[in-house]
Amino acid sequence: MQRITIAKGDGIGPEIMEATLNVLKAAKPDIEWDEIEVGEKVYLSGNTSGITKDAWDSIRENRVFLKAPITTPQGGGYKSLNVTMRKSLGLYANVRPCKSYHPFVHTKHPEMDVVIIRENEEDLYAGIEHQQTDEVVQCLKLITRPGSEKIVRYAFEYARLHRKKKVTCFTKDNIMKHTDGLFHRIFKEIAVEYPEIKAENMIIDIGAARLADTPEDFEVVVMPNLYGDVVSDIAAQISGSVGLAGSANIGPEVAMFEAIHGSAPDIAGKDMANPSGLLRGAVMMLNHLGEQDAAESINNAWSCVIEEGLHTADIYKEGVSSRKVGTREFADAVIARLGQKPKKLASASFAKGVKLKVTPYQRRKVSKKQLKGVDVFVDWKGMDASELADKLQHFNSDIKLNMITNRGVKVWPEGFEETFCTDHWRCRFEVENGHEADKRSIPQLLTQALSNDIDVIKTENLYEFDGERGYSLGQGQ
Repeated sequence: MQRITIAKGDGIGPEIMEATLNVLKAAKPDIEWDEIEVGEKVYLSGNTSGITKDAWDSIRENRVFLKAPITTPQGGGYKSLNVTMRKSLGLYANVRPCKSYHPFVHTKHPEMDVVIIRENEEDLYAGIEHQQTDEVVQCLKLITRPGSEKIVRYAFEYARLHRKKKVTCFTKDNIMKHTDGLFHRIFKEIAVEYPEIKAENMIIDIGAARLADTPEDFEVVVMPNLYGDVVSDIAAQISGSVGLAGSANIGPEVAMFEAIHGSAPDIAGKDMANPSGLLRGAVMMLNHLGEQDAAESINNAWSCVIEEGLHTADIYKEGVSSRKVGTREFADAVIARLGQKPKKLASASFAKGVKLKVTPYQRRKVSKKQLKGVDVFVDWKGMDASELADKLQHFNSDIKLNMITNRGVKVWPEGFEETFCTDHWRCRFEVENGHEADKRSIPQLLTQALSNDIDVIKTENLYEFDGERGYSLGQGQ
């Protein structure tokens, strides 16, 4: 018997969780559950994380968590519990199947069957932000080799397990050559290990446009965190409804399953909510637990209900739907059809006795790292970059000023007067002889800046790794 942890959440959460649990009880998988309280009540009790220690203990002990949507109160420094859980529990892979159920659920894409696999822990969601000047704030985009390797390998293993023929990677490495460039490079490295699966990469803008236009061209799509957050909701919506999509958050030790929609407080308590998203999340959970028979039975019964036109208000359409039903009646209809198979929609058939396994990350040989200079960011209220350069060029050091940028655009030397500048300047100092810089040069440089009333707000060391430049050029350089 497998014990799991459940949370009924906020808004429509208790209603759709009750409906989902009733279906699970009827399908009789070999599981039991412990209930915890998370979300709005916990937040408003004074706990800014939205979860208690006892709740954490239950999730970590049972290792599988089925969660209804929660409400994060606005203001007051409350942290997103979803983000906290994903990062604290190492839930690095977010998996969102987005499939159309044409002609029973309206969609412009009747052949759509796409799985979005999103990196879940890093990228801009590291949440590292600073205000540096009156006019400029910064958010750090962190892409790591371990994070990229784990999610890319997961995508290929998922494709292999589910007999998919193609994995597509979305990045923006024509602009972010080092961060997205790393993700793309790792995708190409790992793709070689799966010769039976076609691998392709697309720039995120055209890739997202093509996904929205012709989703039938895609099977599994893997991408960094922010892109995945946006694209997975788009994919779910164009498949028919965000309300139908379930989601899995997978880590090496713990897994969390949920619907992708919010708590919808405006319809809470009205027996209107569609429980399909959470129910389909529960089907993913059953597959994760090895309960494929129950997962198939629920999935097929749900498909029977959909094709018979018993629809909740969010997907009800005159001429297609046969009857508008509420949350409880929808769940009862699924229960009544357990053991049946749909006549028109595809029947579920899940691989039995097989679990997705991903090789743990192995650290690589340490690169030869050489210091080549430093980017010194300064808060300076002047508008003429040459005036700032005059202040910095005369510093006595083995690293010399060779470029100033503003918002990434080179403004000295040979800048354009048309370029608009803020009060945030990147001043690049590099070695002139091509050899390694002396690390003591950087504090000496900063001491000279301080004595000349230069307001240094940040520095970034410039390195080469095995002879390859590890920092970007200035735009226009």
